[in-house]
Amino acid sequence: MRTNSLFTWLYMFSILLGVNVFLVSSQCLDHQQALLLQLRKSLEFDPEISTKLVKWNAQNSDCCHWEGVSCKEGHVVDLNLSNEGISGELGNSSSLFGLQHLNRLDLSCNFFSSMIPTGIGNLKKLNYLNLSSAGFLGQIPSEMSHLRRLITLDLSTTFNYDPTIVLAANELKLENPTLKMLVQNLSMLEELYFDGVNMSTSGSEWCQDLSSSLPNLRVLSFSDCSLSGPFDQSLVKLQSLSVIRLDNNDLLSPVPEFLANFSWLSTLSLHSCQLYGAFPDELFKVPTLMTLDLTDNVLLCGSLPEFPRNNSLQKLMLPFTNFSKELPSSIGNLWNLSTLDLSFCHFSGTIPSSISKLTQLSNLQLSFNNFTGPIPSFNKSKKLTQIDLNHNSLTGEIPSAHFEGLLNLVEIDLEDNFLKGSIPSTLFELPLLKKISLAKNQFNNLEFQTASSSILTTLDLSSNNLEGPFLLSILKLKNLSSLDLSYNKLNGTLQLDIFQELDQLAVLDLSYNNWSVNASVTKFTLKSFPQFEKLTLASCNIRAFPNLLKNQLGMVALDLSNNRIHGEIPNWIWEVGNNTNLAFLNLSHNHLVGMEEPYSLPSSLSLLDLNSNYLGGKIPVVPASIGYVDLSNNNFTSSIPIHFFNDLSSLGFFSISNNSFNGVIPESICSASGLQVLDLSHNKLSGKIPRCLFEIGVSLEVLNLRQNNLRGSIQDAFFPTDCDLKTLDLNGNSIQGKIPKSLANCAALEVLDLGHNNMVGEFPCLLKNTTTLQVLVLRSNNFAGTIGCPNTNGTWEMLQILDLAQNNFSGVIPGQWLKTMQAMMTHNENLQANVNTTNSNVLGFTHLYSVTLNLNQMSILGVYYRYTVTVTSKGQEMKLPKILNIFISIDLSSNNLQGPIPAALGELQALTVLNLSNNAHTGKIPSSIGDLRQLESLDLSRNNLIGSIPTSLEQLTFLSFLNLSYNNLVGRIPMANQFRTFSEDSFVGSFP
Repeated sequence: MRTNSLFTWLYMFSILLGVNVFLVSSQCLDHQQALLLQLRKSLEFDPEISTKLVKWNAQNSDCCHWEGVSCKEGHVVDLNLSNEGISGELGNSSSLFGLQHLNRLDLSCNFFSSMIPTGIGNLKKLNYLNLSSAGFLGQIPSEMSHLRRLITLDLSTTFNYDPTIVLAANELKLENPTLKMLVQNLSMLEELYFDGVNMSTSGSEWCQDLSSSLPNLRVLSFSDCSLSGPFDQSLVKLQSLSVIRLDNNDLLSPVPEFLANFSWLSTLSLHSCQLYGAFPDELFKVPTLMTLDLTDNVLLCGSLPEFPRNNSLQKLMLPFTNFSKELPSSIGNLWNLSTLDLSFCHFSGTIPSSISKLTQLSNLQLSFNNFTGPIPSFNKSKKLTQIDLNHNSLTGEIPSAHFEGLLNLVEIDLEDNFLKGSIPSTLFELPLLKKISLAKNQFNNLEFQTASSSILTTLDLSSNNLEGPFLLSILKLKNLSSLDLSYNKLNGTLQLDIFQELDQLAVLDLSYNNWSVNASVTKFTLKSFPQFEKLTLASCNIRAFPNLLKNQLGMVALDLSNNRIHGEIPNWIWEVGNNTNLAFLNLSHNHLVGMEEPYSLPSSLSLLDLNSNYLGGKIPVVPASIGYVDLSNNNFTSSIPIHFFNDLSSLGFFSISNNSFNGVIPESICSASGLQVLDLSHNKLSGKIPRCLFEIGVSLEVLNLRQNNLRGSIQDAFFPTDCDLKTLDLNGNSIQGKIPKSLANCAALEVLDLGHNNMVGEFPCLLKNTTTLQVLVLRSNNFAGTIGCPNTNGTWEMLQILDLAQNNFSGVIPGQWLKTMQAMMTHNENLQANVNTTNSNVLGFTHLYSVTLNLNQMSILGVYYRYTVTVTSKGQEMKLPKILNIFISIDLSSNNLQGPIPAALGELQALTVLNLSNNAHTGKIPSSIGDLRQLESLDLSRNNLIGSIPTSLEQLTFLSFLNLSYNNLVGRIPMANQFRTFSEDSFVGSFP
């Protein structure tokens, strides 16, 4: 009994003792509360954001119970003021630094706009300090090295929370002290987060600084620190390392094998580090590794190894690397894998069926590879939220069972493969699926019964083989906001008013099918019709402007091109989008004859495409916001107003080609300083070319003034040193003088066409260093002298069309010069891939290859500029809408060239057209001409050639035009292959 009483007494004593301890530890000391209240008063914070400071007050006497505050024995030991909306400065005299017992301090995610105060060094008991993304800037103070008890230090500035602060000014730096000086006393440090801190140190420095001072380091997070490589072997001393995060540094090195020796490694993130070489296989097999991110290291190569069963990988991310080969079937051993991103690599072969064993998988990204074969089943991966297999070569049909039970799937993208058959109906039964993209495949059928529970918002079935009438089952998808059925074989008549059932529909594309769309909507339906943002009805056999447009208040883009709409453009069309939203309007390729007066184009308009109609009269006045204007192929007959271009600084593309515009090119055109494509060709413009057009600077890439009545000299034109011109076409004018020397500044020039003018001068050796040149046309001028450039090696290796006909060139054709034309030597269907292309995330305009204009959201409508080259082939002029790699031409006809035809011509085995007629060539026809197996047209007429026709010419099986007339040939005419098809006209006057 006494024993029980003793235990009872001890139990009660322990409770009382515990209560007493609790009271002692939680009761705030007066001076601690005073310091906190003083701190609150000194800080500027947003009461709408704050959840802690806003509640601190003297009436609540126990500060240990305040939000963000923890105490021990009445002293504040933990202060958390993260996400409090604090701004302004934190001075060295702040009462914060009087809280000498602080163990933990968190000021992260605020808006301080000052340096880290040196007073931070007074808090010597800190073991946790988090100042991440708090807006601190400038040099990290050396006083921070006094915090010898620190275990966790987070100064990362990855996120800029205040958009008003310029990023460069919001940058923390570690220059003086250096990293070595800062960490040399912090030997207890285990976690170090410096993401976004500018350290600018080499691999040997930062690796050695860390390894010599921080033996217990577990987390190394140095992303965006301006570090350089290579990795230093000293890093291997840090055997406790668990997390290595070095994203977005220019390490410029291979991945060292010693990283596989870190036995506790769980995260290795080397995103965008310019790594190269072979990635060590052993790193994939580190038993503790859970996250491996090598994203965006395009020179890093490797393949996936055989994975053991005990692998811990949860996230494997290799996009935008040079990894290749087939995926091992042992990928099915990665049972813990939740994210697999191998997109934009070079993997090939089939996707292993064992991938279906990955039951924890939630995100699968295999796009832009070379995978072939069928799609495996994913119905066991119940956690999948995203499947992206687009841009591969996957084939076959997809059984509906492959996607059964994927109740968490949100997005599936199978675009640009070779999949066929029926679209799996089970996709439309998945309750969380929001996006389906099956474009650019060979699907021919879509049927599903139930979709009442579907929340699908995006359905892209474009560019398939879907046939028959409109798929009425689509109307069951009540949450659809974007529907694309373009480029299929759907037929019949489609009543546009059926879409009133889809009241969320904002994007609709029905273009390029075999159907006729009746766009007339009743007044009753008009009121309940969806409000579109983008409506694309190109090539839908529409005959009139849809009346539903009058009620569209939020429309941004409208495409009615390639239809049969006739009459005037109604003036109400400019009020679509409530006169404030319409940015893109494409009415090209219709039968429009004018614009109803009065009209005013909306100030929001960025793109106006009215090409290929019957529009006439005056050029429409466009708003200052315009970026793209195409009025080509119409019947305009007016002049261009003098001040037309005055306020068009945003204009990037302007074409009025194939009209009858007259008068001069106004000087105001150079006010459009952002022009990249200017096409005024095939008009009746006269006068001189404004000198400023050649001086417009880096933006202009295409200048096409072909077939006008322009005159004067361009000899003194000044092309700036930053010239980015790719196409200069002045063909068919009355231009005089020489080629300006400053044209050599245009190092990216691809097309130079000065044909049919009155220009003089020598062969343009001033362009000998323009290695991008692909088209040179000087036909029908008064150029003289010899052709080719002495002492050149590799000049114009990309040249595909050379036309010097009808000039006064003399001398011999230099064989050594011909040998530099590499593009003419090999018939290569991938040749055009080598052409420079300007990339942008907003719009690709194609002229000849691709010119990109920096105009917001222009890609919403596909807009293209195609350059035309006129060449003489088979005795007749022909127009090439673009330079095809299968068309390679040399025309040196009608000059004063002498001497033998060089045998080196036989090395240009991609030649399609060769014309040396009307010269004074002597000697025999080289037998090497028979090596030009792609040749379709050969004209050597009206020279002084002797000897017999080489029998090797019988091997030219593509030859359809031959003219050897008016020479001094002897012997018999070959009769094999194509020679049987040539008439006597091909040889008249050549044989005695």
